[in-house]
Amino acid sequence: MDNASWAPVGLPAREYLLVLLTAAATTFLLTGLVRLLAIRVGAVAYPRQRDVHVTPMPRMGGVAMYGGVLAAMFLAANLPALSRSFDYSKDALAVIAAGGLIVAVGALDDRFELDSLTKLAGQVTASGILVLLGVQWFNFWVPWGGSEDHVGQLMVLGSNQGQLLTVLLTVAMINAMNFVDGLDGLASGIGLVSATATFVFCLGVLDRQNGDVTAYPPALIAAAIAGACLGFLPHNFQPARIFMGDSGSMLIGLMLATASTSASGKMDYTGSNPTDTIALLSPLLVVAAVLFVPLLDLIMAVVRRTRAGRSPFHADKMHLHHRLLEIGHSQRRAVLLIYLWAAVIAFGAVSLTLFNAVVVAWVVGLGVLLAAIISVIPRMRSRADRES
Repeated sequence: MDNASWAPVGLPAREYLLVLLTAAATTFLLTGLVRLLAIRVGAVAYPRQRDVHVTPMPRMGGVAMYGGVLAAMFLAANLPALSRSFDYSKDALAVIAAGGLIVAVGALDDRFELDSLTKLAGQVTASGILVLLGVQWFNFWVPWGGSEDHVGQLMVLGSNQGQLLTVLLTVAMINAMNFVDGLDGLASGIGLVSATATFVFCLGVLDRQNGDVTAYPPALIAAAIAGACLGFLPHNFQPARIFMGDSGSMLIGLMLATASTSASGKMDYTGSNPTDTIALLSPLLVVAAVLFVPLLDLIMAVVRRTRAGRSPFHADKMHLHHRLLEIGHSQRRAVLLIYLWAAVIAFGAVSLTLFNAVVVAWVVGLGVLLAAIISVIPRMRSRADRES
């Protein structure tokens, strides 16, 4: 790699923070306008049997979030430190193009309630745009093989394998975020936690690779969607004034999948200490952690509905957030509790790549214990009341 592809000494942390805040401010300001637009065009969610909200609510908030992402990308392209994200990779442009398509599909669904196959076709097409513009998995580390001096080996994927894996991961993440969007502020909060964790991980990679520009795009993508989620959250947290709708949840899923693929599938980790298993596994750990809560909910929903003889896309009231409500948590407490679970898992995985593994394991263990205790307190209190 020639010297021109290396960034100046030091991390452009302030520039990334400016990008994040720009996305947040733009999204926050646009959301009010989008709310009026949604009401005018009839993009309104009316309460259904499986819904938690009881009054009609405008949706299509993803349009405002996409506006925030565009503003962030425009700023980054004009900052000397971050313009390299566009010079040596098409990943940022790919997420703009694919994001525009997925938001358009989602906005149509927010207004006209598209069927599941039409939405799936839009998701696959958006994923295909990412692949066409170079966003795909090329390699990943596996724990088997290797030699006496090297733990495991780097598995190189063929072009077709990498493209298929990218499409499958992106579609899965889009639907996972769509499934988890069931309470005020839930999807935007999980998106914020996941994107921030991914962003911190990308900064760590950027630092370890001495400013290699291949690490710039995933950090930029993660910062942009984190800012968009942050800007939308004040409008969406309970009691919500607008829903993000499919246009927002699918955009979050697409951008998280793109950032994860760009960070974990395109970077060469052969320069890492081969005996440091945690460092070698760090990309996969972060991806798994970021996707854990929404994908767990998605898998449970598919298994549950398939066993009942229904379509995997058949809606019900048995998602994780619904179960927390049944236990006795309020809407706000259920949302904050899921934030806690997502943060413990995602930032725990990121911390493994940055700090002492033993210390991180203790902290994460305490975090999991705390989250578990808080989760079951209403049920324990109810049982105690019955026994008394």
